[in-house]
Amino acid sequence: MSTNPTPALHADCANCFALCCVALPFAKSADFAVNKAAGTPCANLRQDFRCGIHTGLRDKGFQGCTVFDCFGAGQQVSQVTFGGRDWRTHPGTARRMFEVFPVMRQLHELLHYLTEALTLPAAAPLHDDLRAALATTTEATGADADNLAPFDVGALRQDINTLLLKTSELVRATAPGRKKKNHRGADLMGARLAGADLRGANLRGAYLIAADLSGADLRTADLIGADFRDADLRDADLRDALFLTQPQLNAARGSATTRIPPSLTRPSHWT
Repeated sequence: MSTNPTPALHADCANCFALCCVALPFAKSADFAVNKAAGTPCANLRQDFRCGIHTGLRDKGFQGCTVFDCFGAGQQVSQVTFGGRDWRTHPGTARRMFEVFPVMRQLHELLHYLTEALTLPAAAPLHDDLRAALATTTEATGADADNLAPFDVGALRQDINTLLLKTSELVRATAPGRKKKNHRGADLMGARLAGADLRGANLRGAYLIAADLSGADLRTADLIGADFRDADLRDADLRDALFLTQPQLNAARGSATTRIPPSLTRPSHWT
């Protein structure tokens, strides 16, 4: 059982060496104005590791940057794994640092889900197993770079996903109604679901791109991996939605009256 403290799961850009702006690739699209290869600094990155167009990312064609969230992996790699040695001052660390960052990001995402699952009273029968999985994942985040780079996150994710599925089933069973909608992995792009009662629905991995979910009730719906790009969440109720993340909210359109979990932040572009 790990004795390491659970890492912070919210991005702290002030303590990160802009790893998302360097380590990850992006392609010219609706989300990014240009192509960028993995390991190459974004042209907008300043010497102090800050973005030169941060306040105008969406206007300048970098919407994808405003959607991304590392779940705190950036500062973990920068300050813990590499002990505060940045890739500019210590260029010998660059290749390994950029290899480790995507692995750490996945580990932190799993920690996010496990931490949420442990707050759910309906999942009490699974809490011992969830705590054990949390400890194992936390232990992995504290490994050195040479052990992190080849770490098999896929195998760990598969084990944890089994627990999260069981958690989902227990929680969704408490939602009103006898038959819960199962839209797991469904193609719901552009679907007209305004005002829909989706309490307790299984929307894992569903494609909800540009779907109209305005006024929909998504309480206790399982939203893990659901694609909310340009989905209309105005006036929707997402309180108690299962495994909803900040990037999902950032990718959607919402309003001041969209109800969201207290652990998440209303995106600045919502009006």
